[in-house]
Amino acid sequence: MLKNELMLRNPMRILNRAAEAPLAPGGFGAVLARAGVGKTAFLVQLALDSLIDGRNVLHISLNDPVQKVSLWYREVLQTAAAEQAVREIGPLWESLQPHLFIMTFRVEGFSAPRLEERMTDLTAQGIFQPEVLLVDGLPFDEPTSAAMLADLKALAGRFRLRTWFTVRTHRHEAPGEDGLPPQIQPVGDLFDILVQLSPEAGSIQVQPLRGVGELSLVLDPATMLVRDGT
Repeated sequence: MLKNELMLRNPMRILNRAAEAPLAPGGFGAVLARAGVGKTAFLVQLALDSLIDGRNVLHISLNDPVQKVSLWYREVLQTAAAEQAVREIGPLWESLQPHLFIMTFRVEGFSAPRLEERMTDLTAQGIFQPEVLLVDGLPFDEPTSAAMLADLKALAGRFRLRTWFTVRTHRHEAPGEDGLPPQIQPVGDLFDILVQLSPEAGSIQVQPLRGVGELSLVLDPATMLVRDGT
């Protein structure tokens, strides 16, 4: 019952409906925001939407250990369940866990070949076959990021992965003529969907930058849940 309730009330469905086209296998999406605004919370909710739909999610963290990432998922799920007056999420969490695999890398040790090696081990042994890939913490400011993203794009195509990234932006940097922050401009042609989290008047607006039409979503800074902003 809780699973059905979360599916029906999940605001991420609004994002999917507002997209000009669903993120296809091999496609790239990204959530952009300044530090501390809520990129990871947004990414976890994107992942939970996929998990509830029964899709396998591979979450790559370049900042946090596995235990902390796992706690993010459980806390977001617990908060969402509490809003439905459900106290016990154990059975639902247990049903979702087989569809979630969390990996951590050091930033300086992360690359497309290393990721492909780890993924090939998982798939060849029948341990886990990802359908959605999340990469949290990749530094888009690094000179090598464009080449790495091109390699990851090729990897996503080979494995037919729908891939989402977090992109850290900076307050003092103005967007370019295309409206995109400078971090994403050199690699913007790789991305199908871009959304930005922008703090405004006590809430965090989810603003479409590419691949999404009119959107009315906010990230609640108190709960870090995405909500319908209408």
